[in-house]
This record gives sequence, structure tokens and C-alpha cells, in this order.
Amino acid sequence: MSWLIKSSIGRKFVQSLSGLFLILFLLFHVCMNLVLIFNFETYNFLANDVLGANWWAIVGTVFIFFGFGVHIIYATFLTLQNRKARGNIRYESSSKTTTTWSSKNMFVLGLVITLFLVLHLYQMWYQMQVKELFGLDGVRHDGAQLVEEIFSNIWVVILYVVSFIALWFHLTHGFWSALHTVGWNNDIWMKRIKIIGNVLSTFICVGFIAVAVLMYLGYSNLLA
Repeated sequence: MSWLIKSSIGRKFVQSLSGLFLILFLLFHVCMNLVLIFNFETYNFLANDVLGANWWAIVGTVFIFFGFGVHIIYATFLTLQNRKARGNIRYESSSKTTTTWSSKNMFVLGLVITLFLVLHLYQMWYQMQVKELFGLDGVRHDGAQLVEEIFSNIWVVILYVVSFIALWFHLTHGFWSALHTVGWNNDIWMKRIKIIGNVLSTFICVGFIAVAVLMYLGYSNLLA
């Protein structure tokens, strides 16, 4: 199994699997967040009763953090390895594959997303799950109200929009690149995969942005 760590192919394979795992998490997360537009009580049930300080939620959180950690560490390894191999001639290739802006800036996009993630974890996860888990004062059991308060600040909304635009660029390249790495790389399927990746990435990012913007504008909890 050392090839997963030492070889370039192994590192790309692990990077791809961790990326696909995180996309599945983002799909679940955005679907849960969209509930805020319709009903706060349902969101609070999901956030507190299903995903509160329960053992299954904690185990799931550990797996998600592990996935993020692996993805970030391997991304750093691969970026340094690629830059060392190319030297001053970056992105020059004899491949017929078109090099996109996203593919050239995946690490920078990932860095922007990571910095945003730190803020997001403090604003949401720390306030709702960590405080409850460790019995800290000020735990927020009304997660919907907390989200509503956070998105009442226009600068937070703008930051979220910019961050999810960066995520869209990251995902549109990362999705098909990951499946290409794990073996879905024939000409017929690759065209379809790119379309699926664009649709999936757009749904995820527009969903997150819509929640932030609509909550700022007061269009939430519509079925209450």
C-alpha cells in the first residue's frame, strides 16, 4: 500500500477518492441547508436531533474531517511535486486536453475554500455541535435562528457568495478529473461526466448561495 503515499499515481488516486467523498458530503449539506427556505422546525430537527452531539454524528464528523485533511495534504504534495517537475515552465504540455483556468488554479481555489471553511466552522459547527459536546456555555440549540442571524450581515453573505463561486470552479474541474483518475477516462463517458460535473457543481454552489441570499432578504421559513 506504500504506492498510495509514495507514487504520483497513488497520490492522485487518493486525492480523487477524497474529493469524490467530499462532493457527496456537500450534496447532503446543501440539501439540508435548502430546508431553511421552507421550514425552520424541520431544519432544527435535522441539526439538533439527527446531527447534534450524537455518537453517529460525531463519527461522521471525524470521517469528514479526515477526508478534508487527506484532500488538503495530498493536494499540497501534488502541487509541490508538479511545480518541482515543471520548474519555470508551468502548465506546458504536449497533451491535447485543453488546460482551463480552473485546472491551473486548483490549489489557490482550494486555499480560498479552506480559509472560508475555518470561518464557517466557527460560525456554525462550533456554535451548535462543539459547545453541546463539551458542555460549554452559550450552546445554540436553535440552529435556524443562528443561521438567520449570521446571514443578516451583508458582508457575511458576500463572503459566502465569493467562496462558493471559488468552490464552483474547483468542483467543475475536480469532479471530472477525479473520475478520470479512477479510470472513467474514455472519450464517450468523459464528455458526459463533464456535463454531469457542471450540473452537480452548479446545483451545490447555487444552492448554498441561494440560502444565504434568500435568508438575508427575508425569504425563509416559508411554510411556517
